[in-house]
Formats: sequence, structure tokens, C-alpha cells
Amino acid sequence: MDLNTVVSQLETANEEDIEKLLQQYNRENSHTFSFDPKEETLRSLCQSVLSVLGRQVQPSCQQTCLVTLRILSRDKRVLAPVATREGMLILGGMARLNAGEEGDDNQKNSQEDTQSEEEERVVVEALKCLCNVVYNSPAAQQVSVDVQLAHGLCASLRTARTWHHEVGLFTLRLLFLLSALRPDVRGLLRREWHAVRLLTEVLEHTLDVRWVGPYEAARPDPQALPMPAEDNERAMEALKALFNLTLSDSGGEEDDHQFRLIAAILRHLLMLKTETEEKTEEAHSHAVNLLNNLPVSCLDVLIDVPVQGGLEIYGGKNMDAIQKLIDFMEKRMDKQGSNYKEGLTPVLSLLTEGSRHHREIRRYIKAQVLPPLKDVKIRPEIGTTTRNKLVRLMTHVDMGVKQTAAEFLFVLCKESVDNLLKYTGYGNAAGLLVARGLLAGGRGETQYSEDEDSDTEEYKSAKPFINPITGHVEEPMPNPIEEMTEEQKEYEAQKLVNMFDKLSRQNVIRPMGVRPDGTLAPLEETLCDPPEDSGSDSD
Repeated sequence: MDLNTVVSQLETANEEDIEKLLQQYNRENSHTFSFDPKEETLRSLCQSVLSVLGRQVQPSCQQTCLVTLRILSRDKRVLAPVATREGMLILGGMARLNAGEEGDDNQKNSQEDTQSEEEERVVVEALKCLCNVVYNSPAAQQVSVDVQLAHGLCASLRTARTWHHEVGLFTLRLLFLLSALRPDVRGLLRREWHAVRLLTEVLEHTLDVRWVGPYEAARPDPQALPMPAEDNERAMEALKALFNLTLSDSGGEEDDHQFRLIAAILRHLLMLKTETEEKTEEAHSHAVNLLNNLPVSCLDVLIDVPVQGGLEIYGGKNMDAIQKLIDFMEKRMDKQGSNYKEGLTPVLSLLTEGSRHHREIRRYIKAQVLPPLKDVKIRPEIGTTTRNKLVRLMTHVDMGVKQTAAEFLFVLCKESVDNLLKYTGYGNAAGLLVARGLLAGGRGETQYSEDEDSDTEEYKSAKPFINPITGHVEEPMPNPIEEMTEEQKEYEAQKLVNMFDKLSRQNVIRPMGVRPDGTLAPLEETLCDPPEDSGSDSD
């Protein structure tokens, strides 16, 4: 179709002809995502469609116009007419968001109840347009702030129980996009429009949470059908929006209550099944991301479920949710070719902080990940156990991945260097020890309980023969200097010294030593450091 002809006909045609004309254009461009560089003509088409929407036309014509705008809004170069106050108010009105107005929630409820199916399609298409426009246009994002689009979205959240699926899905997606792209809006959403509470209520309703205690949801029926795909989709969008809004913790008693409610709902989500393994893993991923944003003091909600009960060995705490997180961690470690930084480090960070601050969580995870050592003939990084996989990650090429994996194991060992080396070997742990200034041994700063780990008899008998660098018992190796004379040994030693000296002078290597505080420093500095005062009096 010739765009100039379409634009000229839109200005003079009646409503029926406009609808037919745009329907043909929509069919021809339904799979177009980037248009030829006829930007001026496309902008004119945008403006003409907006003008039609500004008139009183039938819902079927409105829907066709909005589909056209949605197609055009895929290309950020042609969005100028839409990214205006007038354009955003027209779309916000079509989406029933009352942008720029102080709407009456009761009136809005009655409007939702009386919508025809055709009118609902108009709302859905308008929301889709807004998602595209806000995502692709910084100017539209600013106008959204100016007309208080977020306020309209929060008003819509109050009617969530009456939503049809697509209305809810794209309302939540638009809120996610706005809160992701405009950090300045997050504070308003939290403080003035109570979006965290409203989104929590949306999740509660969508996941069918039934409370049996202050922060305890009823256990899902094991025989129940998996969560419907549509409910799962809306829940994921709500979780993504909540993640944005909880990135910064403002604190306060009300927030603490809200965060604990969220933690309880996320525990419930971890126990649910969806229609596919992939969707369940995606749900768990969003739950992990959001749990990372909550204060670590709220994580006790994951294990403190008095009605369901727990394990006596862990103080009566229920470890079902923690086991789900461990299972999720193992799936992410086993994924071939996956991005460990995005897929694995969030759950490792969550389990690390949970273990650092909650003794029962640490004890349970350690029993699963670092059981008492028996076979020490194999290097700690070789094998298929969870411990083997985590030790391998301690030397990963990605700095963030290796640091997170090492920190996780370090916390499970109560930040004791000796315990860590027992499970990993000095070679694998060296990076963490350098970063923490613990090359000389010792402990981290966190205080842990005094209960001691008991070594197995197999480990005790093998301990004297374990190579501390590799962390396993090595086969005896022939001594290369055993048959040398003393003169030959002296010659080889001097030769080695000369080689090191040459490399050092050429700055190829730099000999290092360990300071008394456990940090690395050039060798000459460590040799010059005065010895620590022994504290004894001298005459």
C-alpha cells in the first residue's frame, strides 16, 4: 500500500472506510518490525491514526486503529506523534487508566464490570501500544511521568480480581516497564500509591494463597492440577514489577510486614507446579531474584511454618523451601552453555546470605552440599556431586561467578579457612583467601555458633597424607633428586635461583610474600615488616 494514499484517505474517509483501509494495512504489516526509512510519512500516519482515535468512533474502529499504532510503535523512529501529552492521554484513556486524572475507583469498577467484549479488546490493544511506546521512546517515558500514568496503573491494580487475563497481563507488564525504565517513579509507586501492597495482593489472588498463620500459607494439595498458564504469566509480570520496586529498601515497620508477606507468598510459589518444567524453573528464578531484594531477616519466613511443622534436628524448622532452592541451584549448575552470572549467581547469593544469618538454613544446606568427607583420593573439583561442581566454579573464568561460589562454600564452612581448605584444597580457595586477606589462615568476620563438625574415621586416617594444595591424597611420586650428588643438587638450586632472579629483574614475575595480617605484598616489603609485638616484658 502507498502510505501517502493511506494518509490522505484517512483525513477524508468515513469510519467504515477507515476501518477497511487500516485492516488491509495491518494484514500487510502484521509481521513487520522495522520499516523502510520513510519516517516522515510514517509519522504522518501515526498522527492521522491518533486524530481518528481522538474522535468519537465505534470500538471496532478504535481497535483497528490501535492495532495500526501497535505495529508502528515497534519502530522507535516514528514514535514522535505518540510520545506527546495528547498522544499518551488518548492511549491512557483507551486503556482505562485515567492518566492525568484523579479517577474515582468505584466509578472505574463499574466501568470494568460493564465492558463489552469489543470494548475489552480496545483496552488490551491500548495497553499493548503503551507497552511498545514506553519501551521504545524516552520522550514517552517522560510524558508518562508527567501525566501520572503510574497512578492510573495503581488504580487499575485495585480492580485486579475482576481482570480478564490480557488486561491484567499488559497492565502488569506496563507497570514493570515504567518502573524499570524510570527509577525516579519507583519511590512514588511505593510511598504515595502503595504499589508494593497492591502487587502483593495481586500475587496473593493469582496464586490462590490461603493463609493459615500470620506468615504461613496453606500447603498446596499434592494432587492439585498445575497452575494454569495464564495465572503463571500474570504472576511472573507481578514478580518482575515487585523486583523493581524493592531494589532499594526504605525500611520501616510497615515495610517489614509487607516484605514478610512477600516472602511467605514466594515460599508458596516455590511449592507450586506449573504446566511445564521450563515454566516452573522460570517462576523459581523470579522468586529467587525477588527474595534477594528482601531484608535477610525476613528469610526466616521460609522455614518458620508452625502449622505445617518441620524437622526436629533443625529446631522444628521446615526445610522444604530451602530444598527447592538447592534443587534449583543444581539445575542451573547442570545447564550446558548457560549464563552462570545471570542464572546461577542470584540463587548462590540468596543461599549464602540465608546461611550467614540463619543457623538452621546453614546447617541444612551444609548437610546437602558438604557432607562429611570419606573418600579423599579424588581431587575435590573432580566428580558429579554438588560439592565437586561448586569447587569447579571457584576457578571459573567469570570473576563474579567464582567469587560467589567461593563465598557460598566459605559461609557453609562458618568462614573458617581450615574447614574451607579441607573441602576445596588450597589451590581452588586461593582467590578467595587473597581477596579476604586470609592467606595466613584464620576466620572471617561473621560470628557463628560453636558447634564443631566431626570428621569421619576415613578422613582422620587419611589426613596426614592429603596434599593441602590439591585437597586429596596423591599417589607417591618418584623423587627426581634422589640419586643426585650434593654438588648436583647445589648446582640445580643455584640455576633455579638465577632463573627466578632474571625473570624478576625483567618484571616478568614479582616475588610476593604474606604480611602478618594475611594480605599479599611484594617480597621485599614483607621481609622488612617488623615482627608483631609478642606482648612480653623485657628487662
